[in-house]
Amino acid sequence: MTDLVVVSLERWDRVWRRNQHLVSGLLAADPKLRVLFVEPPADPMHDLVTRHAPGWGHRPRSVEGRARLLTYQPVKWMPRRVDRRADRRLAQRVMSTARRVGFERPLLWINDPGAADVSALSGWQTLYDITDDWLAADRADSEHSRLAASEALLLSTAAEVVACSPELVRRKTPVRVGRPMTLIPNAVDVAAYQSPTQRPIDLPTKPVALYVGTLHSDRLDIRLTADTASALRPAGTLVLVGPDLLTAEDSHRLRDAGALILGTRSRDEVIAYLQHADVLVVPHLVNAFTDSLDPIKLYEYQAVDKPIISTPVAGFRDAASDRITLADAERFAAAIGVAVAEWQPDRGGSSSAPDWSIRVEQAQSLLSRLAGQQG
Repeated sequence: MTDLVVVSLERWDRVWRRNQHLVSGLLAADPKLRVLFVEPPADPMHDLVTRHAPGWGHRPRSVEGRARLLTYQPVKWMPRRVDRRADRRLAQRVMSTARRVGFERPLLWINDPGAADVSALSGWQTLYDITDDWLAADRADSEHSRLAASEALLLSTAAEVVACSPELVRRKTPVRVGRPMTLIPNAVDVAAYQSPTQRPIDLPTKPVALYVGTLHSDRLDIRLTADTASALRPAGTLVLVGPDLLTAEDSHRLRDAGALILGTRSRDEVIAYLQHADVLVVPHLVNAFTDSLDPIKLYEYQAVDKPIISTPVAGFRDAASDRITLADAERFAAAIGVAVAEWQPDRGGSSSAPDWSIRVEQAQSLLSRLAGQQG
């Protein structure tokens, strides 16, 4: 295995997610590996309609001077309702870009189910990594139908299929038609999260209930989050750290309730916020979509010695940890107060959270098997 094309649901940015942890670990483990990391396409027409500065994508470029890691962002010039071949055109651009940077017969790692055409057109040996059940998310009928068709194709044709949660394995195995799936959950960089950091200067001095993660209505219970922020003040503050993908209305609602929305922070900065918070919270919706997840924040939260208050959402409700208190909407804010008052830190500083190095070894084994099938 020397060349790998990764089609990702997220950009390679300073907020590290599953793809970045695994790819970075694979590159460190194999000095011959080269990776073309394909980011979600720029969509200038949509940007203009939503009154954002249009994005124009970018050609392949190295990441932080690492010649073996290139990122590439194609452009979707027209909406799918206008250009019904939009996904096919994007796939062809990915293939031509891979050839242009010298990838002749790469392995293909697909995280975005919408990229099924890359696998179908290229013939590259494909690993499909499922991190969310987008078919259970609230989407328009046309979008749902498109994703369902793309995922069905990948589940039936990909040489290897990976899922991050047991629930995803359970849901997708029947569509796989008896072929095996592999469970590779998420993890955390344990050593980094246990190294002491300085308190962030914008973290309030009064008791802080902290949420770390992308702010998105697919996951975040907006009503519960606003009610919690309101209940905590003035004695405490609900602080939200992560990319804000909420509507303007929802963001205003949370701020008006007293939540402090700090926005995106780098992976190293996130560690400091987690270490210096008083309690970590997960005010998530509990539905078919969130039940499919293996939230990375579960492992990040567990890697620091803090109490955790969560709705009974997948991952947290299944974790055997005395750090975690499950609370419904009626008890959520009260549980935070109790946790702040009664928490006793573990002076041992140990963590049972799994390290990303374990997951990298699992991914490396699968990719080696995929390379052997390619011949």
